[in-house]
Amino acid sequence: MLQDILSPRKALFESGAHTELRGQNSRNRRVVLLNGDVVGNVRSDVSGVSARVYRGGVYGFSSMAEYSPDAARTVLKAATENADFMDRHAGIGKPALPVLPAKTRMTDTGINDAPQKIYVDIAREADEYIAKKYPNLASRRVIAMEDSMEKLLVTSDGMDSHFIAPRSYIYIVLDAMTDAGTPVELYKPIGGKGTFDENFADPSVLYAGIDELYEQIMQKREGVYADAGEKTVILGGIMTGMLSHEAVGHTVEADLVLGGSVAAHNLNRQVASELVNLTDFAHTAFGETCPLPVYVDDEGTEAKDVPLIENGILTGYMNSRESAQHFGMEPGGNARAWSFSDEPLIRMRNTSVHPGKDKLEDMIASIDDGYYLIDSTNGQADTTGEFMFGVSMGYEIKNGKIGKALLDTTISGVAFDMLKTVDMVSDNVVWCSAGFCGKKQPMPVGMGGPALRCKVKIGGR
Repeated sequence: MLQDILSPRKALFESGAHTELRGQNSRNRRVVLLNGDVVGNVRSDVSGVSARVYRGGVYGFSSMAEYSPDAARTVLKAATENADFMDRHAGIGKPALPVLPAKTRMTDTGINDAPQKIYVDIAREADEYIAKKYPNLASRRVIAMEDSMEKLLVTSDGMDSHFIAPRSYIYIVLDAMTDAGTPVELYKPIGGKGTFDENFADPSVLYAGIDELYEQIMQKREGVYADAGEKTVILGGIMTGMLSHEAVGHTVEADLVLGGSVAAHNLNRQVASELVNLTDFAHTAFGETCPLPVYVDDEGTEAKDVPLIENGILTGYMNSRESAQHFGMEPGGNARAWSFSDEPLIRMRNTSVHPGKDKLEDMIASIDDGYYLIDSTNGQADTTGEFMFGVSMGYEIKNGKIGKALLDTTISGVAFDMLKTVDMVSDNVVWCSAGFCGKKQPMPVGMGGPALRCKVKIGGR
């Protein structure tokens, strides 16, 4: 656990300049088994300190791969000198950033650090379960991982914090062959927030998920291709989360809005059905702790929920302190940095569509000819809101009933157009926090949502 060597350095902060001094330890534990053989075994810890100083509309930044009092003094001095130099030569005369209320949020306990052998042993138990129960698979992979970011931050306006955010997952990847010799693959992440030893003390917590994944891949072996065209579909919660993050969330990040995203001219306009509400949650959503809670961001802003779409109307952007000042909005704590050597960028935290009132079974029963799309392998979107997502698992809906599984396909469209077709929203939210957002720096994020009934273009054979 990081010791507070930063608070004494506050005496060195330059008067009148917004200053952030951040120490960070990032740890990564990962074991990969392929058909029972260990093919990956990683254990790393990276620590360092950085400082950032704002003056006249420009930042000075410095970092060092060492967490010590001397390193803190060095980066603070360098960042201050860089800010003064930039202000003299490239400053644009912007006013100082607003001073936020002083507050301290400190974590008083560390986190467990399980030996690497625990990761290997649990992965082997999962692998042996698959191998013994399902010997007809073409191949299997088990990936056991944990990562965490511990950050200690002190700022010139007194928003000081110390927070540790671990998450741990086991990814199960199964491969099978169709009768025609075509390979099919599915994967499932199991886990969430918390350390590896907390989430997987009992390996049997994996078995139900493995069984479900095997049943799905056997159904996919007998799958059919979707009929291409615009179809009425139900997007499962994971697909809704992907849409919320990739096709909507990025367009309403204020730096991308300033770059000309589709959201730049849609504030306070209808961009979705009145049934759609979308929020970037800070740490608590729908009465429960979010998958990746954020309480203070890396600029020292207290993290608050940021409503983005309310009853179909685009109502806000995600901001840094600087962009919030530009737009006349309140910063919500969206400035996050991946490594000690990275400057904070505007990032999502836990982005989700709100649940509605419909039951999933009623939504399925309402469709005569369409599709139920559950999982995505990947996705891409641009700042126009245009998207294309791969669909790794889904089913036909025929006469209000689930039909055959689908082979891999894609869906595409323009998010704000597609969201206007939403006419049913389920009452249950599904979250996922197993991946990373790749906007310039990797960043763990949570995304989720309920099932949505809508119209979308789907690919065929």
